[in-house]
Amino acid sequence: MSTRFKPKFNIKKGDNVVVIAGDDKDLKKPRKVLEVILEKSRVLVEGVNIVTKHTKPTSQNTKGGIVKVEAPINISNVMLWDAKSAAPTKVKLTRENGKLVRISKKSGEAIK
Repeated sequence: MSTRFKPKFNIKKGDNVVVIAGDDKDLKKPRKVLEVILEKSRVLVEGVNIVTKHTKPTSQNTKGGIVKVEAPINISNVMLWDAKSAAPTKVKLTRENGKLVRISKKSGEAIK
């Protein structure tokens, strides 16, 4: 990805999204976004893309072992969840009182 221009995405940390592609595809179950990685255009979603990680014993974690953690997935594989219409939705950006507001295209309401 080019480093000249910063990419803009309609998904933020804390949003509810559904996974629309991949092994964890589920269009009816909204999940929470834990982190957005702008440079790589990826998102970390709660309970999606679980990988096993082998850890060595350290001073903080005296027991090593196998840990299951979420790995990031591409941002194009998730879609914002509209709570009012209970369905995935696209996003429209509009300006209200000098601030950009995300509006759901399905229900027409602002996304908080």
